[in-house]
Amino acid sequence: MRAAGSISAAALAVGNPPPAPVLADHCDETEFADHVARQPICAEYKHAQLQVYRRFRRCWPDLHSWLARPLPERVGRLGGERRGAASFRLSYQARPYLYFLALTDRLRLDYPWLLAVGNTRPLVVAAQLDMDLGIPRLIEEGVALGYNRAAIRQAISWSVARIAMHEGVRDPDRLRAEHVDRLLAAIRDFAEHRSIELFFDSAEAYRRGRAKSWITHGGQLAVILYHRGQTERQPAKTMPPWAVRPPVQPEMRALVDRWLDISRPVLRPNTLYHREISLRRLLEYLATAAPEVRSFAQVTRDHVLGFLAAMAEDIQPTTGRRLATHTRCGRTSDVALFFRDLVVLGWEGPGQLLIDSRDKPRVVDRVPRFIPQAELDRIMAAIRALPCPYQRAALLTLRWSGARRGEVRRLSFDCLDCYPDGTHRLRLPAGKTYKERTVPLHDEAAEALRGVMALRADTPDRWFTDELTGGRVRHLFVVRGKLISAYYLFETALQQACRNAGLVDASGHGTISAHRFRHTLGTQLAERGARLDTIMSVLGHQSPGMSMVYARISDPEVLRDYQAVLGPGALIAGPGAEAVRSGTLSAGAIDWLKANFLKTELELGHCLRLPEEGPCECDLYLACPRFVTTPAYASRLRERHDVELRLADDARSRDWPREVERHCAVAARIERLLADMGENPPGG
Repeated sequence: MRAAGSISAAALAVGNPPPAPVLADHCDETEFADHVARQPICAEYKHAQLQVYRRFRRCWPDLHSWLARPLPERVGRLGGERRGAASFRLSYQARPYLYFLALTDRLRLDYPWLLAVGNTRPLVVAAQLDMDLGIPRLIEEGVALGYNRAAIRQAISWSVARIAMHEGVRDPDRLRAEHVDRLLAAIRDFAEHRSIELFFDSAEAYRRGRAKSWITHGGQLAVILYHRGQTERQPAKTMPPWAVRPPVQPEMRALVDRWLDISRPVLRPNTLYHREISLRRLLEYLATAAPEVRSFAQVTRDHVLGFLAAMAEDIQPTTGRRLATHTRCGRTSDVALFFRDLVVLGWEGPGQLLIDSRDKPRVVDRVPRFIPQAELDRIMAAIRALPCPYQRAALLTLRWSGARRGEVRRLSFDCLDCYPDGTHRLRLPAGKTYKERTVPLHDEAAEALRGVMALRADTPDRWFTDELTGGRVRHLFVVRGKLISAYYLFETALQQACRNAGLVDASGHGTISAHRFRHTLGTQLAERGARLDTIMSVLGHQSPGMSMVYARISDPEVLRDYQAVLGPGALIAGPGAEAVRSGTLSAGAIDWLKANFLKTELELGHCLRLPEEGPCECDLYLACPRFVTTPAYASRLRERHDVELRLADDARSRDWPREVERHCAVAARIERLLADMGENPPGG
C-alpha cells in the first residue's frame, strides 16, 4: 500500500473532510500483466485487457487529465433514453483497469463516476487481488440484526465497494459515519448534475428509483456501523432535503440559525424542528410581502401582524384546508419568543417586543374525544387481528395504559413487571412532562408486550442513548437495528384497523386516532369513581385541572342529579318545578345547566338561577322561584325540618313569637315539599 493512501485514511479516521482526489498514477505494464495472468479467463480476453491497457495509457498518459474530462466521456456508456450508447468506448472498456488502480491505492474514483457507471464489478477485481473488504462479516452482522440476507448482501456490497474506491478505506473496522455521510450526500447531489439525463431518464426518475435504493443501502450500512460501535450517531430515518424552498434573506436566516443553535443542547429535536418551520415561514412571508426588509431591525409590528393574518388564510396543499388553530398558536408563540430573545440577547432586531400572548389565536377548550363503547369493541377486534406483533402490542398498550404515543414507542426492554398481587405494572419513560411513571396494565397488553420481548430476546443490537435522559436504554420497539417510527407503529396500523372495522369517514380515513385511547381510559376511570390523583398518576398530568376535564364530564353523581331534575319524568318539587315541567327554560339556560350543573347544588336541592339573574336566595327561604329539589334530598329535608321545630321550641321558651312563626313556616314548607314528592312526612 502506498504512503499517500495511508495518509488519506488517517485523515478520514478522525472525521476530517476528504482531500481532493490527487491519487492518479498508472501502474507498470508488468504488474498489470501479472494481475491479468492470474485471472481465470480465456487467453483471448487476457490479451484484450492488455490491449485496452496500452491504448488507454497512450490516450491518457496523465490520469489527472482523464479525471478532468466531462463525465459522459469518462463513463463511456450512456443510460436513460440513450441506454447502451457508447460515448467513449475506451473509457468503458478500461473499467477493470480503473478498478484495479482504485483498489491498489493508485486512483481515487469520484462519486459521480461511481454512480453513473451503474452496475460495477469491483468485487471481482478485489477477489482477483485476494483482497478482503470485510463484506461477509458485515453481512452476517446485518442478518443477526434482522435483515434479509439477500437484501443486506446487496446493500453492503454496493456501499462498501464504492467507499473503498473513493475513500481508500478497505478495512471494515475503519469505516465511520462520515464515510457513509459523504456517500449519501453524493447520491443526493448527483440528481442536480448537469449530465444526469444522459444516464437516467430524468432527475425525478433517478430520485424515485436508483437514488432511493442507494440511500437505503447506505443507511443499512450506517445501522451496522452503529451496532459495531464504530459511530455514536444513532440510526434514524431522515428525509432527503430535495424540496425546493423559496429563497430567504441570508443575513436574517443566519440570525435564525444562530438562535436555534443556542437552544439545540436543551430542547428536543421535534421542538427545534417546529421552531425552525415557524421562523422559515416568517422569512418566506417577508420575502414576498415586504422584499425591502433585509434585516430584523427593519421588521415592524405591522409586518408580523400581516404574517399572522396570512397564516390564518393559508391553505395547505396536502389537505386543502386552513392551518389548524393549534398550529397557528404554536407558530405565533415561536415568533414571539424569537423577538423577545432578540431583545434579551441584544442582537440586531426591532429593539422591542412586537407581539405577545394577546395576539395568539384563541384555542377552543375541547372536551376529551373518548371512543363510544360500540366503536371501541369493533376497533379492538380489528387491532387484535393485526398481523404485525409490534403494531398490535403498541396499540394494545395505548388502549390499556393511557400512555402517549412517544412514551409507548420509547419503552425499554425491561419495562414490564408485576405488583405484589400479580397485576402487571408498566414503567413508562419520561415524555412530554419529563417524568417517568408506573401504571397498572391489562393482561392483554402485557401478553402482547411479552411476545415482542420474545422476538427481540436474541438480537445482538447495541443500546441507544435516550433523547431525554441521556442514559443508555435498550428499546423494545426496535427492528433491524432502528427504533420503529411512530408512523408505522400507530398511524399505519390504526388506519388499517379502522378500515377493517368499517370506522372510516366519507374520504376513507379512519375516524379513530391513537390519542383517543388515552381520552377513553381517562373517561372510564372517572366514570368508575377513580380518585382525581389516580387519574393524574395514570395519565401523567402535571396539574389537577388537566384531569378535572374527565371528572367534570364523567362524574356519575352529577349525571344522576342532572337526570333527577331535568331528565324526562323526573320527580321534583319546589317553586322552580313548574318551569321545568312546562318547558319554559330557554335553550341557553339548558345549555348552561348541562355544563355547570355541579355548581347549582345547594344543601337541600338545586338552584336553577342563571348567573345573569343575580345572587341566589334559595337556601334562606326555600321559596325562590328558581329552587327545585328531588327525593335524593329527602333525608336532608327531614333533618332540616327537625332543626326548624327545635328552633321554634327554643323561640317559644324565650317568648319570641315572630321567630316561632318563622321557623314553623319553614317547617311547614318542608312538609309540603316532601308531600309533593310522595315522601313520608317527618316522623312518619
